[in-house]
Amino acid sequence: MSPLSIADCHSTVVVPGLSRLFRDACAGSTAVRPFYPSSSGSEAWQQRKGVDACLPQVVDLLAAQNPGDGAAASLQALRSGAGVVVTGQQVGLFGGPLFTPFKAATAVARARQAAAAGHAHVPIFWLASEDHDFAEINHVSFPARRDLRTLTYAGAPESAVPVGGLVLDDRIQPIVEQAWELVGYSDGMEALAAAYVPGKTFAQAFREFYAKVFAAQGLLVLDASGRDAHRLGAPVLRAAIERADELHAALVERNTALGAAGYHVQVAVGADSSLLFLIDEKTGARLALKRKRPSANEPHGLWQAGRASFSTADLVGILEAQPERISPSALLRPVFQDLLLGTSLTIGGPAEIAYFAQSAVLFERILGRVTPAEARFSATLIEPAIGELLRAHDLSLERIFTETTDSLAQRLAARAMPVEGKRKLAATGNALDVELATLLDWMRTLDAGLGRAAETAASKMRYQMNRLRRLAANFELQREASLARHAEAITLSLYPGGLQERMHGAAYYLGRYGFDLVERITQAAMSDCTGHTALWL
Repeated sequence: MSPLSIADCHSTVVVPGLSRLFRDACAGSTAVRPFYPSSSGSEAWQQRKGVDACLPQVVDLLAAQNPGDGAAASLQALRSGAGVVVTGQQVGLFGGPLFTPFKAATAVARARQAAAAGHAHVPIFWLASEDHDFAEINHVSFPARRDLRTLTYAGAPESAVPVGGLVLDDRIQPIVEQAWELVGYSDGMEALAAAYVPGKTFAQAFREFYAKVFAAQGLLVLDASGRDAHRLGAPVLRAAIERADELHAALVERNTALGAAGYHVQVAVGADSSLLFLIDEKTGARLALKRKRPSANEPHGLWQAGRASFSTADLVGILEAQPERISPSALLRPVFQDLLLGTSLTIGGPAEIAYFAQSAVLFERILGRVTPAEARFSATLIEPAIGELLRAHDLSLERIFTETTDSLAQRLAARAMPVEGKRKLAATGNALDVELATLLDWMRTLDAGLGRAAETAASKMRYQMNRLRRLAANFELQREASLARHAEAITLSLYPGGLQERMHGAAYYLGRYGFDLVERITQAAMSDCTGHTALWL
C-alpha cells in the first residue's frame, strides 16, 4: 500500500463471503467452463451482435423514460446499431447499496472499452421493479459519527406487490431531511432530493436519480415492468409457460451438475417451482406460479397462484391480453432482458454471476444463445480521514477484513506500546515457547499419556502468556483512548460487519462527493483488476 496510490487491487481470495463458484468464475477456472459456455473475453463479446428485433420499440421506451440531454447520444447510437452492455438492480431507497453505482459504472466502462476498439456500445441499467420484497428495499444505511444510521421508509404494503409501483407519500420528506443532515450539500444530494418526492413511485425516483447522476456517462435507465415491454418479451414468457416441464428438467439437471462439481446452487428448484410469477388482478400481489404435474384429468398439468388454479391455456390467454401480469423470476429475467435488448454483455454481482451458471440452460433452450456475463467492479471507498488512520497505523484492507472493532483496537494498542514493553513481552513469550518445547519432548519420551497431559498444561500456560499481552494492550488502550476511537472509525467506515459496498448506501458517497465520484469509479472500473479495489478518495 503506497501512500501515493489512489487505487490498490486485491485478490478475491482476501474478500470475505464470496462463494467458490464466483471466485472460480472470476479467475476463469476450467472447472466452471461447463456452466459458463459463453466467453466474456473482450474480443468475443464486443463483436457479438444479439438478435435485436425488439430493439427499435425498446429504444422508444428508453426515449420516453430518459428525456434528459445526457441520453440523446446514447439513444442515437442505439438507433444506429450500437450494441448493449446491461446491468441492473432492485429499486432500493435512495439508490440502494453502494454496489449499485458500481454496477452502473462497470457497464459504462465496458461500453467505453468496446467503443474504443471500434465496436459502439451503450450502457443500460435495468430496473428490477417487479420484485416484491419491500423489507429488502425500504431502507438504507449511512455512516454517522459512531454508528450506522439506518433511514427507513415505513409502511409496508398489505400484500406482496411489485415494489417499483409503490407511490412515495409525505413520509419520504423527513427521511430526505435526515439525509441532508448526514451528508451535506453536493450536486449528488440535490439530485437525490429532487428525485425522492411525494407522488413518485420507487421506480421513478430511483430511475430519475441514477439518470441524473450518470448523465455525463450516457447511462440509460429502463423500467420494463409495463405492458409494452412485456408484450415485446412475451415469447420468453410464453416459452416458460408452454415448455415449463422441459425447462424445469433442464434446471434440475444443471443444479445436479453444479452440486457434483462441488459448487453451491444459488436458486433452489423445487418439484413444483416455475420460472414465473402472476400479478393478481384484484390485489396487485406478485404470486409465485407453482407447477402441478399432469394427471389423467389434466394431461397438460395445472398452475397454482395462491388459492387460484389455471390451465396452461389460461396463462397463455392472460399473457396475450394482459402481458404485464406475467412476471419473470430471477433465473428467467436475464433471458427476458436479452430478448428485448440483444445484449452483448451482462454485468452482475456475485449472486447474479452464480445465477448465470443456472440460467445458461434457459438461454440455450429459449434463445439458442448464451449472453456472456462479467462480474461488476468491487471496491471499498477510503475517505481521506480514514486513509490517514490507515497510514498512521500501517493497516491494509486485508487486515481490516479479518478484524472486529475490539480486535483491531487490541492490535493498535499492541503496536502503540512502548518499545521496552514489546521487547519484554516478546522475549518472555519466545523463552516460554522454547522451554516448553524442550520440556514437552522430554515428557513424551517418558510416557505418551504424560506427554498429552503436559501438552494440556502447556496450552494453559500459553493462554496465560496471551492474557499478559492482552492486559498490556488494554492498559495502553486506557492510556490512549484515541486508539479505540480510531479502531471504531476504521471498522465503521470500511468493514461494518460486512463489505462496505453492501452495508453502506450509495447516496452517502454520491451525496458527499458529488457527480465527480461517478467518473472516478468508472475510471477505476476500466482497470484490469479482477478482484477488489481499495479506492482512495
